[in-house]
Amino acid sequence: MPKRQLKFCFLAEPTDVNFGGKVHGGAAMKWIDQVAYACASSWSGEYAITVYVGGIRFLAPIKIGELVELEAKIIYTGNSSMHIAVDVYAKSTKSDKRVKTTHCIIVFVAVDENNNPVKVPKWIPISKEDIALEKYAISLMEMRKDIDETMQPYIKN
Repeated sequence: MPKRQLKFCFLAEPTDVNFGGKVHGGAAMKWIDQVAYACASSWSGEYAITVYVGGIRFLAPIKIGELVELEAKIIYTGNSSMHIAVDVYAKSTKSDKRVKTTHCIIVFVAVDENNNPVKVPKWIPISKEDIALEKYAISLMEMRKDIDETMQPYIKN
């Protein structure tokens, strides 16, 4: 059975700092893309490409030296797409209390060596929490259709 969830843990380093002395949002976005890629490729058994990052919310800062935990999990699968919820937490190494710092949904598509989409294993939610997460993903897909329509005049060359 493919692995549905993945977790990264590491310390926030001084090289991740912004001018305000906290972890730069771009560093957090890079980590999100990495953990989500690992989750998507683990699930699909294929190379996967990022096709959408949506609704990223920075909820609290991450301080240098804090333990950063990223949790990624499949919450919906299409034919070749995988919708992954990523939550980022931070905590002092001297404490068990962690704080959610970031949340987002990121969508990957599994592709072959010619970058053609390939079928992915279907994820079927069983628990109430997983059913709610799948509904969340479907709801966000519907909202993205409206966003795509609104953006269309501005993304053409």
